[in-house]
Amino acid sequence: MTQAFTQQTTFTEPQGRAQLPTLPSGWPIGSYESYSEAQRAVDHLAGTDFPITDVTIVGVEPMLVERIAGRLGWSKVLTSSALSGAMFGMFLGLVLSLLNPGAGLVPIFVGLVGGIGFNLLFGALGYATSKNKRGFISQSQLVARRYDVLAQPRNAEKGRALLADLAARSAFTR
Repeated sequence: MTQAFTQQTTFTEPQGRAQLPTLPSGWPIGSYESYSEAQRAVDHLAGTDFPITDVTIVGVEPMLVERIAGRLGWSKVLTSSALSGAMFGMFLGLVLSLLNPGAGLVPIFVGLVGGIGFNLLFGALGYATSKNKRGFISQSQLVARRYDVLAQPRNAEKGRALLADLAARSAFTR
């Protein structure tokens, strides 16, 4: 076997690396209030000759945030069930009408009505039998209080200097 077939690419996982979650290692070279600021810092490091594979972004003090999107009741359940059923039924009817060109609009209409009917039935049954009837719809998101950028000790000072330069340029342009 030649060397070309045994080299690792950026798409393969190194053989010796553990598959279990591990704590991050390295020294902090920057701390940011948002993930996008931490990403910007890493992008800045990537634009230099800094060894970017030595960098880790760590979310510190993680918390689960649940944002309330609206009320949930029978009208919301039935409306959303009907709309999603209409979309699925319309798609199914369109596919069937393409497979049977002489049928006209009948398959689309049947798919639309069938999709609405079945989705209304299953949506109503699902809501009626749910044990945890909450009166609202929400989205959960995992966020952190701050995001630290870590670098391996051998490159930490260089990373701090590069990020200090970025901060100075950002303050100057404001």
